[in-house]
Formats: sequence, C-alpha cells, structure tokens
Amino acid sequence: MAKKKRVTRKQLLKEPDEFITFSGKLIQFGMQYKTQLTYVASILISLIVVVSGYRFFSIRSENNAEALLNQAVAKYQTALNGQDSEKAYQTVSADFQLIFNKYASKNSGKIARVIFANICFDAGEYAKAIELYRQALEDFKNHAFMNNLIRSDLGYAHEQINDIAVAVSYFEKIAENPEPILRDEALFNLGVLYEKSGNHQKSADAFQRIITEHPDSMYIEIVKERSG
Repeated sequence: MAKKKRVTRKQLLKEPDEFITFSGKLIQFGMQYKTQLTYVASILISLIVVVSGYRFFSIRSENNAEALLNQAVAKYQTALNGQDSEKAYQTVSADFQLIFNKYASKNSGKIARVIFANICFDAGEYAKAIELYRQALEDFKNHAFMNNLIRSDLGYAHEQINDIAVAVSYFEKIAENPEPILRDEALFNLGVLYEKSGNHQKSADAFQRIITEHPDSMYIEIVKERSG
C-alpha cells in the first residue's frame, strides 16, 4: 500500500484548496468534543435543578428523564461499536423520542434534544439536526455557554447542506458574543468560509483576530503561518 503523502505547512500556505481541506479536518476534530461539552453542561444544569428547591415530584421526574437519557446514550455508544453512525442513529431514535414525549420540558429532556441533534448530524440527517438545534437554541437562550455551543452546531450543519450564508451568520454571532467560549473556533470557521466565498479581506481579518484575541488557541500556529 502506498504511503500517504504528508502535506507540509508550506503547501498549506500556498494551496488554498488544500488549506481548506486541512481546515475541515481541524473543524471535525473540534466537533468530536461537542457532545462531551454537552454532557458537562448537563451535569451543571442538573446541579442547579437539585439546589434550586424544586418540589419532590419535579425532582423525581427530572431523575427519571436523566436515567432514560443515560440509557439512551449508553445504547448509542454500544451501537456505534458494531454499526455505522446512521444505523446507530436508527437504533436509538425511538429511545430519544420517548424522552421528548414524556420529559420535553425537563432539563434532561432539553439536553437530550442537543445530544440527539448531534447524533442526527453524525448520521447525515442534517435537516433533522437543524430542527432540533433550533429548538434547543430557544431552550437555552439564557445560558451563554450552551447558546454558543448550539449556534456553532447550527453553523456546521448549515455548512454541510451548503447553506454558507446561514452558516456564516451563526459563526458571526459567536464571534461577536461577549461570551468567549468557542469564539476562536468560530473565527477560524469564518476565515475558512470567507475564503471559500472569495472574500479574502474578511478571511484575513478573522484569522488576525485569532492572533490578537486568542494567542493560546489550538489554531494559532496554522493561522500565524498563513498570515505571515
């Protein structure tokens, strides 16, 4: 088997198409951690529920929703071991629908909507993922962290269906949001998408903001070399 030719950083700087391909791989790398971030947010929100003094039945209902969510996630992870993402999505669709039917208004139900949207995205069900992300954006409109996370997901999903203008609009909202979470990633995405659209000045400006505002970003080295 022939060895894959390694793409040097110099080639990335000279070859816009190859840079975009490499950028896409970096973006996919970042996407792998989104579900983990969602789990962390779920734990934090659950703690808020416990300490806020909800009535017994409300807490019990929340616990039931959380238990169903944990089971659905575990089932999905197991399904992924022997199947592709599309079949794993089909395996757990009914489980998540049960959560939505019974506990849509509970915090675990809202978290389930985000997680299942991620599952839909991985399965290539982009229209369904977008629908769920939009609902989740309303669910978490008062949570800055989740708000940026979901907007980022919407940006990726719209990019997948080649709706670049809408994808850009979501990443721009993150880039201009006072909440810094995911801002460097949004700027990197904007740099790539602006470049794809032929707007080289906006692309350069987005990359420069990473250098200026996010010197510790995972994208900093590739951006510095490209801007140099």
